[in-house]
Amino acid sequence: MMMVPLPLIRFTAVILFIVATASIRRSLAGFVVEKNGIAVLEPEQFRVRHDSAIANFGVPNYGGSLTGVVIQPEGKGVKGCSPFDTKFKSRSSRPVILLIDRGDCFFAVKVWHGQNAGAAAILVVDNINEHLITMDTPEEGKGGGEQQYIQKITIPSALVNKAFGQSIKEALKGSEEVVVKMDWTESMPHPDQIVEYELWSSSNDECGVRCDEQINFLKNFKGRAQILERGGYTHFTPHYITWYCPEAFLLTKQCMSQCINHGRYCAPDPNQDISSGYDGKDVVVENLRQLCVFKVAKEDGNQPWKWWDFVTDFHLRCSMKDNKYSKDCAEEVLKSLALPLDKIKECMGDPNADVDNALLKAEQDRQVGNGSRGDVTILPTLVINNVQYRGLLEGSAVLKAICAGFKEAEEPSICLNREIQTNECLEGNGGCWQDLKSNITACKDTYRGRICECPTSNGVQYSGDGYTSCHPIGPARCAVNNGGCWVETRDGYTISACSDFELKGCHSPFGFEGDGYTCKDIDECKERLSCQCEGCSCENTWGGYDCKCNGGRLYMSSEDICFDTNRAGFGWVMMICMVVLGVVGVGVSGFVLYRNRLKSYMDSEIMSIMSQYMPLENQQIEAQPLRQNPSI
Repeated sequence: MMMVPLPLIRFTAVILFIVATASIRRSLAGFVVEKNGIAVLEPEQFRVRHDSAIANFGVPNYGGSLTGVVIQPEGKGVKGCSPFDTKFKSRSSRPVILLIDRGDCFFAVKVWHGQNAGAAAILVVDNINEHLITMDTPEEGKGGGEQQYIQKITIPSALVNKAFGQSIKEALKGSEEVVVKMDWTESMPHPDQIVEYELWSSSNDECGVRCDEQINFLKNFKGRAQILERGGYTHFTPHYITWYCPEAFLLTKQCMSQCINHGRYCAPDPNQDISSGYDGKDVVVENLRQLCVFKVAKEDGNQPWKWWDFVTDFHLRCSMKDNKYSKDCAEEVLKSLALPLDKIKECMGDPNADVDNALLKAEQDRQVGNGSRGDVTILPTLVINNVQYRGLLEGSAVLKAICAGFKEAEEPSICLNREIQTNECLEGNGGCWQDLKSNITACKDTYRGRICECPTSNGVQYSGDGYTSCHPIGPARCAVNNGGCWVETRDGYTISACSDFELKGCHSPFGFEGDGYTCKDIDECKERLSCQCEGCSCENTWGGYDCKCNGGRLYMSSEDICFDTNRAGFGWVMMICMVVLGVVGVGVSGFVLYRNRLKSYMDSEIMSIMSQYMPLENQQIEAQPLRQNPSI
């Protein structure tokens, strides 16, 4: 466990004391307990209606109601601090509402065990006579592993006072089922056709479970928030909590590391160690930048929903956990989303100036509760129609609460259709990488918003961060923009640093030098890499060289030597020529001899065949002398 320095503890305590004092002085709102109604329907003699306090976890059924049968565990299970060894079911097959006593363990633990035992909702009975309080989650590191079950609680729960709880227990002693109705229909105000809601958060992402919950909500709810805002159904406003440093502490190391504008606006150190890591003033500056993103986007083009794009991309690309939480990273995100950097800088002003910052001063004033909304004391806090939202900070649950803020039958279609789809890649390519030449993009639209992920196109896979760069890898990569490698064409001849035989990387080709992304020709003549023989003259060419020998000699590149055609070298050349001619002559003679022999053979064969048909005439010609023809 990290030890927090004592001066830091004292400093934080002083600041919190001053903020609390200011809250009491300026408002009597304090912490408001949000309530829902609960009524006993059966048995009839026990009919009564009371208020109950909505828990700050789970999923309250805003705008709806739940009717179920009350069951109370027996024995040691009456407080629900251990897992139940049975599944609770009612005789009438109605949903089970489990009645559990307060004490001995955290509220969330009781509800978690009840949910696992089949309960549709949990009622916790207070063990003392007091005003209703809000059941909250245990602090991080307590409650038997908060991260393992808090986010998994999906049922509603509420706290009832001791007297009302006792009356329900009396009703359970009878033979009839006790039926109660938990009602949230009026828990969220719905004054008009437009719902106004605000989210109090922080750019700090190293505060454990709370920060993880906030970041996940921003990513998952962004698409829904933008649909509501673009349609004119809602007015959303982001807010950020700040503290201020007492004048007596202005020159302390704690104030100087955690505050801007000479102690006027402060934030706790992210890792509770002012000697290392990020400082509280880094968080304040980034919070101010995000306020200005909303302000400028709203005033410059009336696109306040761009705040959601910026904060989700900032958390993804500029996380403290990755040591990228910086001004430079934030400005890169602004550029990728085409947000006016100069106007945002002007809005932020000078954090070192000894003057008030209008935006941050308004935030401090807004922290104090007014009317039906209590003070904002924890992060994240969601306020809908000036009422603090209770329950799990999750997309579907929050959407249900927002929809409960519309007048009946005047809610937008998004409240009636759970399937939501918006193509965020159609506007500005979603701030992702794009190759306009080949019309390839890293923007991928999903149900919960867009992601920037390098694609695979036409069999070519791309790799990179998806925001600022994607480059082709793998087979056939050279066919797309030459694989991102160097390429140049001269006189109709093209040379490239990309090779289809290599799956990635760029390498300068033979005759060139460089990193493969920029290459230049090597002057082989100047570097004396070739043509070093005596009497040689070298001429550099693009991608190679041309070597010539003096005196009409011939150059042999493999041996880097010159042949003398006038002397001994010529004799060798003539001998080679004579040998070649001799071989040619022998070949021609052989061919002539072969042709003559073939002709003689064919003649003898023909005579043999003819003699078989004219034997007598041949014999007479050979035996008798030639005589005069008697006819003459």
